[in-house]
Amino acid sequence: MLTVYGFPKSRSVRTTWLLEELGQPYDYHLVDLSKNEHRTPEYLAINPGGKVPALRDGDLLLTESGAITNYLCDRFPQAGLIPPTGSAERAHHDQWSFFAIGELEQPLWTMGKAKFALPEPQRVRAILPTAEWEFQRALEVLSQGLGDKPYMLGDRFQAVDILLGHTLFWAAAFKQPVEQVNLQRYAERVGSRPGLAAARVREEHALNAVSV
Repeated sequence: MLTVYGFPKSRSVRTTWLLEELGQPYDYHLVDLSKNEHRTPEYLAINPGGKVPALRDGDLLLTESGAITNYLCDRFPQAGLIPPTGSAERAHHDQWSFFAIGELEQPLWTMGKAKFALPEPQRVRAILPTAEWEFQRALEVLSQGLGDKPYMLGDRFQAVDILLGHTLFWAAAFKQPVEQVNLQRYAERVGSRPGLAAARVREEHALNAVSV
């Protein structure tokens, strides 16, 4: 059985969302960030970085949401959520996946670290205008790459849309404007997926269960 270690409204929803889209059963292990459970010795033995998600599949323990995404899609190829290895389509899938994590997400995470994620002495709020500027530049690149396609690679929803869509949801949470109409419609399109709704329910249920 697959086990996902996660917390609601974090990167772990990328993994639970993907598993819902793949139609694969999984156990969900809540790592309560609000209680610093990600800093316990038990969880640091799973992910020394103290972050979520992490995935356990038998003897395999995997961290980093992008790596988990590619692994699960290759593990369950029948769902057709990732192009075949070695194809031009797979190259483009990986290109935009790395862009989501390395270019689109990073300015947002810089904002998060400056505002709340880092210990107070390490927060540098002066970086915020630069991060906002960087994010807007990344949005322009994404908008140009998406064009008038419904999804990043064309007419079909793929795993890369989870990484990109989730990052756009973070932008809304961080109150960062997304003025490109094609990106607004894209975010609405991927945000309406039943798999995402199911993943959010699963994670919130786990949190509520320990809060009672």
